[in-house]
Amino acid sequence: MKEPPKPLHTKVESAYHIIGKKWVNLIVHVLMEGPKRFNELNAIIPVLSKRMLNERLKELEESGILKRHVIPERPVRTEYTLTEQGRELGTALFHVEAWGMKWL
Repeated sequence: MKEPPKPLHTKVESAYHIIGKKWVNLIVHVLMEGPKRFNELNAIIPVLSKRMLNERLKELEESGILKRHVIPERPVRTEYTLTEQGRELGTALFHVEAWGMKWL
């Protein structure tokens, strides 16, 4: 008799839930180059609306993938940078990008 399939581990499901959202991979890809301000991210990914960019940045910050750094200048500047966790994700996504370049 066949064994029933094992359920996915909760952490695996969570990882796929995060990276499966539209625009997350591109945001991480851009931030692998270094810290960026909101308008820089928006200029690099112009097809991404400001509302959706803001939403994804908040989700990635809550997930611990990036951090938001407020620079108290006039005017106040906000930069987004990857955490160690985010840089590791970016490294993993590099392999997906390489696969896409080869096979798609």
